[in-house]
Formats: sequence, C-alpha cells, structure tokens
Amino acid sequence: MSKDQVFKEEIEKASDFKFGTAVATVFDDMVNRSVPFYGEMQRMMAEQAADYAKPDTDVYDFGCATGTTLIGMNTAIAEDIRFVGIDDSPEMLGKCRTKLEEICFKRPIELRVADLNQTAEISNASVAILCLTLQFVRPINRAKLLKSIFDGLHSGGALILVEKILAEDAVFNRDFINYYYNYKRRNHYSEMEISQKREALENILVPYKLSENISLLMETGFAHCEVFFKWYNFVGLIAVKK
Repeated sequence: MSKDQVFKEEIEKASDFKFGTAVATVFDDMVNRSVPFYGEMQRMMAEQAADYAKPDTDVYDFGCATGTTLIGMNTAIAEDIRFVGIDDSPEMLGKCRTKLEEICFKRPIELRVADLNQTAEISNASVAILCLTLQFVRPINRAKLLKSIFDGLHSGGALILVEKILAEDAVFNRDFINYYYNYKRRNHYSEMEISQKREALENILVPYKLSENISLLMETGFAHCEVFFKWYNFVGLIAVKK
C-alpha cells in the first residue's frame, strides 16, 4: 500500500480534511497507522456481522471508504447476501472498486455515492456498519442518520459502530490524547504530520463521549447496546433492534 505522506511537508495554512484523491491513494496506510488495533476491530466487526446477517437481506457499510470492512466481512458472511457500500467520496469508492477487482470479489454488491448529512437510503438490512464514520457527520444530522438506519433494519438486526470519543471525565482527555499521539509517533508520524492533521480535522471530526453515543443509540430505538472494544479514546459498540 502507498505510504501516507499527506501532511509530511509544511503547509502554510491547513485546509479542512477532505477524502479526495490524495487521501484515497494512501488511506489504507493512514488508517492502519492512525487507528489503534484497526485490524482487530475489523476482525471483530466481521465476526459479529456474520452472527446477525440473515438470508435474503442486505449488509450495509456506511462510509465504506476503500472497502476494507466489506472485504473483511466477505469470507465471514454467506455469499448470497448482498453488500451495499456507501461513501460521499467518489475517489474512495474508486479505490474500493479497484481493491474488489484485485481480489476477484464475486458477491452481489452495490457501491453508492451519498452524503450522509443529507440522506441514508437503507432497506431490507440485517446489519449496518458505521466504522469511524458517524464522527464525520455533523452533530445536528446524527440522530436523523441513525433513525434512517434503524428504520431500514429488520427486527433483530444490528448496527456496529466504531468511533473516536471524548473521555467521560474531561480531566482524562489530555492524557488520552497524549497516549494517542504517542501511538502515532511509534508508527513513524512526525510532530509536523501530527500537528497539521489535527488542525485539518479540527472542524470536521467532532467526537462524542461514550455515554452520549450510547444515549443516541438508545433514543433511536435500539433495544440492546454493548461496548465490544475500547482503547483510550476509541470505542466499538454494537446495538440491536428488537
């Protein structure tokens, strides 16, 4: 995979982060070096999705990016179940298509460009994935998106959510952020890269507390919700519709 060097050179004024061609080209390296236990979270999502995916239904990945989650679920879920990948970046979906072609992906699949701030068309679903996606949806639109997903899920269907979060007690936020930046340093990001990416994401990625995410899911109507992963300021949640 191409190495992430998007923020390697000094930028006079960092613009808001965009999932365009420059990011799509290096996204797989970027996310693997930026998200703790990303590979393990992908494995956990795939095995949980396999338990909830039902025959004659669809599995949705909202914010599917370059298709890593779709590919990870492919070997775990019955081949006749259709996948739907949705992303607002044509460049990311282009990279996704290339990766699917490279592995000779045979399953029925639809890749769709859509802005999750505007709409989330979903129907006949047994599983929906939001992996590091809800945090990029404007807060004012999150409840609407989750309600659309909830309404499109069959009874017994599951939403699997992975998010960056704030600490419940603000006194821990600075420590957790420092531990996270240490993780990025161990993965060979420079101080300049860390700083410039932080600035670019400042108005784009808006994290909630874990409790706020759980409340949002329960208020949407999900009957059951549980944490399946947590690392400082990253969390994985599964919510099930009654």
